Amino acid sequence: MTKTALITGAASGLGYELSLLLANDEYNLILIDVDSGKLNEVRTEITKSYSCKVDVMVKDLSKPNVANEIIEAIDVIIDVLVNNAGFGLFGTFANTEWQRELDMLYVHVITSTHLTKLVLGGMVKRGSGRILNISSLAAFQPGPLMSIYYASKSYLLSFSEAIANEVKGTGVTVTVLCPGPTKTAFQGVVSEKTTENKISFNMACPSDVAQYGYNAMQKGKTVAIPGLINKFLATINRFVSRGMATKIVRNLQEKNRKE
Repeated sequence: MTKTALITGAASGLGYELSLLLANDEYNLILIDVDSGKLNEVRTEITKSYSCKVDVMVKDLSKPNVANEIIEAIDVIIDVLVNNAGFGLFGTFANTEWQRELDMLYVHVITSTHLTKLVLGGMVKRGSGRILNISSLAAFQPGPLMSIYYASKSYLLSFSEAIANEVKGTGVTVTVLCPGPTKTAFQGVVSEKTTENKISFNMACPSDVAQYGYNAMQKGKTVAIPGLINKFLATINRFVSRGMATKIVRNLQEKNRKE
């Protein structure tokens, strides 16, 4: 039987790349994004190259109760959920815009958690299903100058690891992908309301990152960190104090901002 995957933030970046991988494996797709133009372009591109069914939903995931709206509009079983949508904001917490940060918390935390809640119970009852949450290398330490982004990604990591343990043995798996800097539209969104943070060090190709995360999801791996440098950076707190790790992150953020 044909299976269905729901992907948020599917119009570009990792969401787009993961949609291609799922289409190649003959999943029908439900693609969700706030950008209607790019979303329809992606649907056209995928339907030209693959035989799967592609439905799109234009939704702002920063709005309350949007997860309910999405699930209520769907009349098929969700076999794979990819919580990919997200964005960043650069600047000191005292000076950044609260509404933008509230939107980020909704997208990264509330809506992702709610979508997971709405599909996970059915997956467990059926004894099958996969969830892929897109976190970040940022999840492993505090992030001065991007405090809410780092904290929300840390939440996604912790949440994913916890529920992955809860569903062990049910036939359902939960994977959290924690990439380092990846060449996507993320940087443009970071700079939308504030000074741009131009990260160039250790920049990864989105198709490679997506493939790594997709393989990890299919294998049922819980935490997926692509790249040897990133794997090392994720463990930096084992070698230095959290205070020192925070200072290192602050220095990197300031350096990248000036470049």
